[in-house]
Formats: sequence, C-alpha cells, structure tokens
Amino acid sequence: MAAALVAGVAASAGLAWRAKQDDARATAAQKQTIARMQSEINLLKLRESEQTDWSQLAARTEPSVFTISTEAGLGSGWVVRSDAGGSDLVTNFHVVAEAVAMGEQTVDVVQADRTLKGTVVRTDRTDDLAVVHVRERLAPLKPAAARPRLGTTVMVVGSPLGLGGSISIGLVSGFRSIEGSDYVQFSAPISPGNSGGPVVDPQGHVIGVASGKYVGDGVEALGFAIPVPVACAQLNVCEET
Repeated sequence: MAAALVAGVAASAGLAWRAKQDDARATAAQKQTIARMQSEINLLKLRESEQTDWSQLAARTEPSVFTISTEAGLGSGWVVRSDAGGSDLVTNFHVVAEAVAMGEQTVDVVQADRTLKGTVVRTDRTDDLAVVHVRERLAPLKPAAARPRLGTTVMVVGSPLGLGGSISIGLVSGFRSIEGSDYVQFSAPISPGNSGGPVVDPQGHVIGVASGKYVGDGVEALGFAIPVPVACAQLNVCEET
C-alpha cells in the first residue's frame, strides 16, 4: 500500500508538471501570435502611408504656408500656433537676418494676392530660426510627435524663387550633425525661397523646417531641414501635440 501511495503521488506530480508545460507552451504560442499580428498591423500602416493622396494633403497644408518677404529677399514660413491674439509663423533666421540687421522688424507675409503685416518677435541665430507674428488668426500645422523613420515619404511646401504654394516630394534620406547642429536630410527638390517652409509627413505633420541644400557638380537631392523638436524647444511656440 505504501508503494502504491508513493506511485500515486509521483503520478500526480507528473501530471501537474505536464500541465505547467502545456500552459507555458500555450502562453508562448499566444505571444508569438500577438507579435505576428502586431507586425501585420505595422505593415498595413506602412502601406497606408505609402498610399497617401498627396494632392489632398497639399490642399490641406498650403493654406498654412506663406511667403515671408523683406526688402532684402524672401523665404517661406508656416503657421505653428494661432489664437485670439493672432498667429505665429516659423521661418529661418537667414530669411529675415538682413532686415533685422538694418533695424527692421516688420515683414510682409504673403499668400497669393493676400498680404499681411508681420513682426519678427523672436530669433535664434544659432539654430537659424525666427518667429513672425501676425494679428490675423490662421490655420496652424501640427508638429510631428516623433522623429520620422528613414525612408519616410515627405512633402516640402514653400515659395521657391517666390513661387508660393509650390510643393515637391521626396524621402527622408538621413539624419546628420553639421557643425554641431542636427538636421534631417531629405531628397525633395528645393530652391532659394523654400527656406523656412515646412517638411511634412504623410499625416500632414511637420517633421522639419527646410533650411538649405548642398550644391555643386554632381550633387543632387541633398536638402536639409531643422528637426521640428529643435524649433519647438528653442522658439517655445509649438502647441501641445
């Protein structure tokens, strides 16, 4: 009887051990299924972003992008914040630098046949950024909450050579540190006048401020934008995302 009792206890222990093994295998299988489903969801999101209707996105974005014009030259700017007191536009410092150096704080903020009077209220020479304020309430663009992934399709909106409302499409092709400053490298074509304009992702969120490009024999599609987190941090004008 003692031997039989011992055998019975051993058999029960074996059953309990096998049950734990089965539970562990089931849990592992569930985790694999969840991981596979998450991977499929991420792939679907990627495919969805690749199917962006850029014409519709351009139509939504362009009303928030203006030409910033001074006696010394012109560039682009985009509305980052708006309330009952007016609107703030982000541009590059080099767009307004000569005017500021001559003691001028007033600039023209132009869109098609509409011209608003803007005031340079904040500058950051180090990061090549400036804020222009207008009294009118305009539609703002939303800054992206995270850094874009390499290969993300982006659209640049601005005023190349003063041609307001122009767009170009390219890819995020790198992340660079140049002379101590961080930049998003992109392949969308830009020209003088694009400086200060927004670089937007497939959701219409601003990922950077177009700032410049490399030029030279054999050099193509090497544009650079100031990351929008830098602009938000240094200028303190971004609304909560």
